[in-house]
Amino acid sequence: MRILGLETSCDETSVAIITSDDNRNFVIEKSLIASQAAKHAEYGGVVPEVAARCHVDVIFPLLEAVGVPRDGFGIDAIAVTAGPGLVPALRIGVEVAKTLAFAWQKPLVAVNHMEGHVASVFIGGINPSTPSSRLRVFEG
Repeated sequence: MRILGLETSCDETSVAIITSDDNRNFVIEKSLIASQAAKHAEYGGVVPEVAARCHVDVIFPLLEAVGVPRDGFGIDAIAVTAGPGLVPALRIGVEVAKTLAFAWQKPLVAVNHMEGHVASVFIGGINPSTPSSRLRVFEG
């Protein structure tokens, strides 16, 4: 099973493709993160509305960069951080995930941000054949 994961709970936009097998082993195939740190430094801290607008700017380019086809072919489910987090930022990821799930007729899984941190320690790792797993944008 291939899962598309979206995370927009604060000031980083993350998109990942995760593969699982029947034995509940998970491997991160690809993972990209767009940082907004430089943008928020201008304000002395994270501004929720600015964070949301930055998520809008990068989420679709990130989907393309990890190789998600526009028709969702090869994706079996979509997981998205649904909270806790900054509501305007969360809303971007949730709305994108809901739209893709509807358009592609794929199951949608809402993930608790804190439970996701705990569960992430059980993921097998990033595929070593994948080039850099971090994409930085909005940095001076």
